[in-house]
Amino acid sequence: MKLYNSATHTIDTFKTHEPGKLKMYTCGPTVYHYAHIGNLRSYIMEDVLEKTFRQTGYDVLRIMNITDVGHLSSDADTGEDKMLKGAKREHKTVMEIADFYTKAFFEDCRKLNIRTPDVVAPATSYIQDFIHMIQKLLDDGYAYLAGGNVYFDTSKLDQYYIFNKHNEEDLEVGVREGVEADGNKRNKCDFVLWFTKSKFEDQELKWESPWGMGYPGWHIECSAISLKYAGEYLDLHCGGIDNQFPHHTNEIAQSEAYLGHTWCPQWFHVHHLNSSDGKMSKSKGEFLTVSLLESKGYKPLAYRFFCLQSHYRKSLLFTYDNLDNAQNSYLRLIERVSRIMENNPGGDVDSAVFGEMKEKFYAALEDDLNTSMAITVLYDVLKSDTNARTKLELIREFDNVLSLDLIQEAERLLAPKAEDPAGSDETRMIESLIAQRTEAKKSKNYAEADRIRDLLNQMGVSVTDTANGPVWKKV
Repeated sequence: MKLYNSATHTIDTFKTHEPGKLKMYTCGPTVYHYAHIGNLRSYIMEDVLEKTFRQTGYDVLRIMNITDVGHLSSDADTGEDKMLKGAKREHKTVMEIADFYTKAFFEDCRKLNIRTPDVVAPATSYIQDFIHMIQKLLDDGYAYLAGGNVYFDTSKLDQYYIFNKHNEEDLEVGVREGVEADGNKRNKCDFVLWFTKSKFEDQELKWESPWGMGYPGWHIECSAISLKYAGEYLDLHCGGIDNQFPHHTNEIAQSEAYLGHTWCPQWFHVHHLNSSDGKMSKSKGEFLTVSLLESKGYKPLAYRFFCLQSHYRKSLLFTYDNLDNAQNSYLRLIERVSRIMENNPGGDVDSAVFGEMKEKFYAALEDDLNTSMAITVLYDVLKSDTNARTKLELIREFDNVLSLDLIQEAERLLAPKAEDPAGSDETRMIESLIAQRTEAKKSKNYAEADRIRDLLNQMGVSVTDTANGPVWKKV
């Protein structure tokens, strides 16, 4: 496996601390709202990476935190707490918000065939671990108390900036959002390890600590949770590209100060999903979620297919036209698989062809996770002249990683129509789309009505407008 390493800016041969055993950490969601599809692009690509490692023989331990406390709206340790913001918005407690959106996140992951990590660690369950780590950083001279808070002292490091060579004089507070500098900091890029009651008197979640009643900063949770489950040496750390600085930079700083040695040598960052207005976020434009895409007639796995068609280190432009194209390709792919299944897939697997194609598929993934090339290999299998049994076994093998449910969806397509009873998920989706088309026509939004009709055609649904309303059938 060769992977681009964000820390070295080179494509390196991947190595683990213990041969054959991979300890992998994924930055999890801040559960104050639904995950938007830009967030989920990172989890899809990390899922493919994890499954590639598993299929190529690694013993994988994957760890993910859940940020249910302590992530402020600015990376400079200022601004409104995201969890408290969610609680105020919905008139619930912080823990009710955390529980609801944690479940919603994993439901989205289920729809997208994203494997649940081996360890899922809510930050609120590890407060004593955070306190222990912070106390050692204080004892070792890497942290200080000021204004009631505990700060990490970046001046004690030989190198603070890891992923990019910043000019410190150009940085005010090292943030993505405009905020005022924290006057308690000794250095511009110092960051908070623990907030006390002097910072947020109205904070709902607070714990006793040696420094007063308070709660942890955002960055400390990932370091402490990783150390608890992976030990002193982490092999691979994953996340979105926007987490490089300051979050991952701060993780490295505090972890290596705590340990006294190199912590994680390999970093994997997934680039942004962009809309026409720039980076996708919850705060601007249409809030795009998996549920919203479903309500518009898109299959969640069509979005996964859309992501796999692009390289993880390239920004990906989201438009509905692009997603339409991806869904259309995905549905045609399922149809082609169903035709192979109809072609009497008996007989023996051609081991030579199977081995050759399997090698090509994993060679693509082992070349810096080139998912688009891996999909090209899948199409090569479909159009090859090998027998149907060999094709189906290769599709099953590839789908262990791609996770597009190609065999299952093809079987559903081949099932008798009687096995799609009224009230099934598919029927409800079709009827919802037809209702949306009817409303679009009433509003004279004919472009939207035509778009929905085209989408229904892609799903194999014919709609006829009658005096008594639209009538549909599968064709």
